[in-house]
Amino acid sequence: MTARVRHNDWSSLRPAPLGAWTPRLSVSVVIPAYQCQDALDRTLAALAAQSYPADLTEVVVADDGSTPALRLPPLAPHRTRIVRVPAGSWGRGAARQTGASAASGDVIHWLDADMLLDREHVEAHMRWHHLAEYLVVHGTIRFVSAEHPSPGHVYAEVAAGRSANLFPGADVHPHVWLEKTLAETRHLRDARSNPSRLHSGATTSVRAAMLARAGGVDVTMNMGEDTELGYRLTQAGAVFIPDAEALSWHVGKSTVMLREKEVHRHNWTLFADRIPDLRWLRTHPRRVYSVPYVEVVVAATTYEETRGTVDSALAGTIHDLSVTIEGPWQELPTGRRASLDEPMLDLRLLGNLYAGEPRVNRVVRAPYRLTLPAGWSLGADSVARLVKLAETQGHGLVCAALAETHDGVATARLERTAAYNRARLFPGEDPDDVVDELFGAHWVDGGEFGIVPLAEAEPIKGDAQTWRALAEKHKAEARKHRAEAERWKAEAAKLAAQPPAKRRWRGR
Repeated sequence: MTARVRHNDWSSLRPAPLGAWTPRLSVSVVIPAYQCQDALDRTLAALAAQSYPADLTEVVVADDGSTPALRLPPLAPHRTRIVRVPAGSWGRGAARQTGASAASGDVIHWLDADMLLDREHVEAHMRWHHLAEYLVVHGTIRFVSAEHPSPGHVYAEVAAGRSANLFPGADVHPHVWLEKTLAETRHLRDARSNPSRLHSGATTSVRAAMLARAGGVDVTMNMGEDTELGYRLTQAGAVFIPDAEALSWHVGKSTVMLREKEVHRHNWTLFADRIPDLRWLRTHPRRVYSVPYVEVVVAATTYEETRGTVDSALAGTIHDLSVTIEGPWQELPTGRRASLDEPMLDLRLLGNLYAGEPRVNRVVRAPYRLTLPAGWSLGADSVARLVKLAETQGHGLVCAALAETHDGVATARLERTAAYNRARLFPGEDPDDVVDELFGAHWVDGGEFGIVPLAEAEPIKGDAQTWRALAEKHKAEARKHRAEAERWKAEAAKLAAQPPAKRRWRGR
């Protein structure tokens, strides 16, 4: 039975002590590499001394077009091979996915080519994957600035369990931001909304099946591909676990440490478009992004009812939102037809109306999904308030009761994608029950969140930007009045300080 983890609180899992258990899963260590033969030699030497069974371990080096081509050194795990990134592709994303596609292990263990692993590093990762199939495990990284040891010296010290002796203590530095994040989140156990914030390709592992569920690595990304993959693993239902006993050393400073501002300038353009959870990167009021924050789903009924509901969603204060109109679109005839009398006229009209709207009927994978019956209108901030409730309370499901019908209670349902994908890991159980157990479900009154029948809704006029402009106008007027009040206060104080005989009153 797959272990159950509430939110990202992995404390209910009990991994075996190192060296005191029997492994059964195979692992593929995937190393993207480019022009780094010396560093790769040291990394492979440390891998050759791992405690995890050699017959369950393979190493796949993905050569990203090195010249000359990378070669296998004498000190390397027995099952090590080099694959080349296909011609026409390049970069870290392409290299990672090339290596993962060639791998055969139950678990994919990402590793950078400038990393040195402690003898029990891979074993520390793998013991977690024997407990549940949806875990992502992070190793502990220290950065070293000492002279580079030889591959032979690396192998000897790691094999003897003395890897810490490879570098003098004064030359070893922790990752300050990483350590701070771990302390603030109880080692990610309290990281509800963004548990993948530490996901890195330097030394991270995931079940191959879970990687496939998330869609693999984005081969178009040369930088930041590990962060973006972490977001999609979250949406697939993953739990992220940092293991303090999975020790490793990064030889030299990372690119972020050396060129932080430049890395952020580059990567944030990619993250803004692909990772909607990073709300601070999405400040523009009208932009359309590749991945929206919320998908609103409306089952098509009549043209008028459906249009009213869809338009209310598009007019809300959450701008990075998409709307899916569910209906038998594939059945719409393409040939000659009676334009005013065809059987599926209402669906045709909806297609006509939104043909040029980029936020309608997109193929999306948003972190939130709001299902709403046609004939109901969302208030300007209804979606934003429902999402805020789910975010602040960690709910996986928020149900808004709308009205009693002959079929029961009509509801609007806000589902957290990560929660429902976690629930799908437990086949045969009601997904709502699993989500309630692992994330929590909550009922609210739809009217209190501004969801009303179309007949009672105010006409949609203007947009959120118009209201923001009006608010700024009022703020400017308020500042003017405050300045005027301060001027009069200063005048009054000046008059009060004068002797009575010298005071000049403006009025009688």
